Amino acid sequence: MSWLDDNPDVRNLRCGAADLNGQARGKRVPRKFAGKLATEGTRFPLSVLNLDIWGEDIDDSPLMFESGDADGVLLPTERGYVPMPWLSSPSAILPLWSFHEDGTAFAGDPRHALADVVARYAALGLTPVVATEIEFYLVDDSGREIRQPKSPKSGKRRAGAEILSLRALDAFDRFFNDLYDACEQMGIPAEAAISEGGIGQFEVNLEHVPDALKAADDAWLFKMLVRGLARNHGMAASFMAKPYENYAGNGLHTHFSVLDADGNNIFANDTAAGSDTLRHAIAGCLAGMPELALIFAPHGNSYERLVPGQHAPTSICWAYDNRTASIRVPGGSYNARRIEHRVGGGDVNPYLFLAAVLGSAMIGIEDKLAAPDPITGSAYDQKHEQLPATWADAITAFDNGTLPRRIFNAQLVDNLLRTKRQEMRHFNELTPEEQLDLYLDTV
Repeated sequence: MSWLDDNPDVRNLRCGAADLNGQARGKRVPRKFAGKLATEGTRFPLSVLNLDIWGEDIDDSPLMFESGDADGVLLPTERGYVPMPWLSSPSAILPLWSFHEDGTAFAGDPRHALADVVARYAALGLTPVVATEIEFYLVDDSGREIRQPKSPKSGKRRAGAEILSLRALDAFDRFFNDLYDACEQMGIPAEAAISEGGIGQFEVNLEHVPDALKAADDAWLFKMLVRGLARNHGMAASFMAKPYENYAGNGLHTHFSVLDADGNNIFANDTAAGSDTLRHAIAGCLAGMPELALIFAPHGNSYERLVPGQHAPTSICWAYDNRTASIRVPGGSYNARRIEHRVGGGDVNPYLFLAAVLGSAMIGIEDKLAAPDPITGSAYDQKHEQLPATWADAITAFDNGTLPRRIFNAQLVDNLLRTKRQEMRHFNELTPEEQLDLYLDTV
């Protein structure tokens, strides 16, 4: 309650948890219930965390009639109340995660899936240090087709992409000023913003933190913030994997290293090559890519982004400081050796995404998997195993794979498969315009 005590102007509250698609599901609550909410949480059906992208129940889900659509207990995470600066009246959200009546974690909650992976590292005295890079488009969706919004300063639309253009950033200076002010209020550690390769596309980097759960919380809240703030500025913000056919898609990349109990980076050994453990982790990430593609590309539109030569990695390979590879080891200080996992789209659920990345790296470390040689040159010009090319292929690979069940519990795997099969059936019935409307500012 301390944050609310310091902010008496906050008039209303939200509380919510992330479902399997990363959608916020929850309630609006009057302020007078803030104390009870912070100590006792709230209740709603566990099936709410397993809805499809339209917010519909999953057909034949065991969470529904088979179990009587039972309630779960939704308790506050360690984050506490977080302001919602994009709303017109002072408001705050209390992030939640779900438990059964007996206090055990609900296995279908994506935040618990990430917590389980973090606990596996902690049992070995290890701590992942995680950062995310999040790409999004600012768009004008007021017409039948989306397009670059007008600059608030000049009233003009950009004619094309402007990679690392300060002019493009300056054209939306008011939006980014408000964005950084809001991030500071919400405790989201936003670093550099850059103009990216698409019309109206930008990337914001979030700082490295020694807490993967906080990194996922930050990414989840950041996407919520950007979407809401863009509407206040007369635009839409889209994390959709591929909103424009002829421009680069949106990615959500993660950089991570791992510290031992003494605070040493186990990926570093004072050489450019890095440690054997680094290569074991890389091998695990590569081994997981085909089977975990459904996590990295969770929607029908996601596979429009994964096209060779379109700035998204499609080959399962790794390299030093090479952005055409799916796994990149960035340059810089040898002591700061880390892995950049580049496959995820902007439309991922951050909790499932980080659980899949860190979980596959852990399997590589545990099994001492051997990484192939790093590539040089363009991965697009070489023959390597490819990521699944279609949503259907990714669903099949996830179902048949062994790594998903080593990282995620059986209930979450089953829930996700049911969800994606239902979504794919309905998605295939939509026109291209309806598909765009579905994903534009939802995912």
